[in-house]
Amino acid sequence: MKIKFVLSLLLGSALGMSAQGFKDGVEYYRADQPEEAAIILTNTMNDPETDQATAYYYLGQISLKSGDKAAAQEFFNKGIAADAENPYNYIGLASLALANGATSEANGHLKNARSRAKKNPDVLTEIARIYFVADPTTYANEIDKALEEAKKAKKNAPAPFILEGDRLAKTNVGEAAGMYEMAAQFDTALEHPEAYVKYARTYFPVNPQYAIQKLQDLLKLQPSSALAQRELAEKYYDNNQLTMAAEQYEKYITNPNSFKKDKQRLVGLLFFAKRYDESYDLASELLAEDPSNFYMQRLQFYNKKALDQNDAAQEAAKRLFSNPKAELNSQDYIQYGELLQTIGQDTLAVEMYEKAVEITPEKTALLKDLSSAYSTAKMYDKAADTMAKFIDSEGDEANPNDILALARRYQNLAISYMETDTVASQTAADKALATIDKVIARIPDNPLVLNTKSDIIRVKSMGIVTPEVVLADEATLGVLDSDPENLERRKNIYTSIYGRLGNYYLNGAGKDISKAKEYFEKFYQLNPSDDLRTFIDGLQAE
Repeated sequence: MKIKFVLSLLLGSALGMSAQGFKDGVEYYRADQPEEAAIILTNTMNDPETDQATAYYYLGQISLKSGDKAAAQEFFNKGIAADAENPYNYIGLASLALANGATSEANGHLKNARSRAKKNPDVLTEIARIYFVADPTTYANEIDKALEEAKKAKKNAPAPFILEGDRLAKTNVGEAAGMYEMAAQFDTALEHPEAYVKYARTYFPVNPQYAIQKLQDLLKLQPSSALAQRELAEKYYDNNQLTMAAEQYEKYITNPNSFKKDKQRLVGLLFFAKRYDESYDLASELLAEDPSNFYMQRLQFYNKKALDQNDAAQEAAKRLFSNPKAELNSQDYIQYGELLQTIGQDTLAVEMYEKAVEITPEKTALLKDLSSAYSTAKMYDKAADTMAKFIDSEGDEANPNDILALARRYQNLAISYMETDTVASQTAADKALATIDKVIARIPDNPLVLNTKSDIIRVKSMGIVTPEVVLADEATLGVLDSDPENLERRKNIYTSIYGRLGNYYLNGAGKDISKAKEYFEKFYQLNPSDDLRTFIDGLQAE
């Protein structure tokens, strides 16, 4: 059950300070994860190793991107107060001016920044970046000029290549990845790990394993980086390597600059990795801190259900469903429905499946689950109607197996009416036959399908073996006999047909003792017994 929605979480707070200090915050910002960056930068602002002026700059840019210009202004001013010679906050004021349409004011601030840049390629690239963020088309010349300055300031500086990659990312993925890869190669001091991260994100759709390898390389070079640890875990998850993702997340959450939401994410990954007890225990630990956390209640329920601990699973489900804050989804109802079926509460299970369809009607595949629930609860009319709705929703793309299931739904409905409403029974049987014929038209040589038609004909004939049943059985035998392995693989079908045809020719309308003996002999070859041998030997042609 690959279901990513259970890993969707609200942003949590950072757990503490990391060995990399505010550097983790800078890395998150440069890797386009501003919310995470803001938490780390705020939490590490007063650390001795924090460059406060630079930290305030990134907090200002984060505020500006979120539309809070007043907060951005305040952060940039604080940055200048902390270190007036740091060029970044003048760049920040310039970006604020550009956002306000004050180009001349922006130029003045950038003049102050350049005077303090000392040919620093990172600073000069940041000037190009604020133009890129403001309007990459309007300020294309300004971006080119600043990038040219940055490249002249230091040959093969990584920052300009990263911005070049960002400029290309939406229009030319291949060239963008190439720029990021060059930046990573040039970053011998590992001052721009975002080059690895952006390369991995860009290249992942093309070659997931190569992208993952790039992040593994980064983690070897920078083992304490929260960004590197987290990005690798994410890419394992995106590539459906759930066990690897869980293992990597376990390592990552020991980093003090990990986030509470990531610990919650690990609960889900442990579940998908089938480490149910560990997932349950971690969910319980987080619930002790936050008793109304419905996501953790959901995972408690799912884990107990997966462990077949039905009583505990039902109690966990009740806690989840009674939580007024719970944002229940269709999968919650499906899971609860399955549990209720397991413990024999079929009617209540139907209510869960009905609710799942009600809240997500666009997920038409849920109609199959609802139809199955109706059938289990012996609500055969609703089971057939619901399956028919699903088939209609599929149109010409309907799977033959699903059409076969609909035929069997009609068959069950016909059987349910046999003793109480002959007309309704015949109507349902006719629908079953029309439906099974559609399946046969698409897959004419499937013995299971042909045998089902025989069953349906017998339902229509109220259990009597008619010539139509015989024809259907003989058609089934013709397909079965084409593959000798079917004698063992489909032994149950063979014996049913041999016994049925033997009795038909013994006592039915087409009485023929020699044929009866022929079919009983075939039955005997598959299921020998002394009584049957005696019976066959005693048959005499009239």
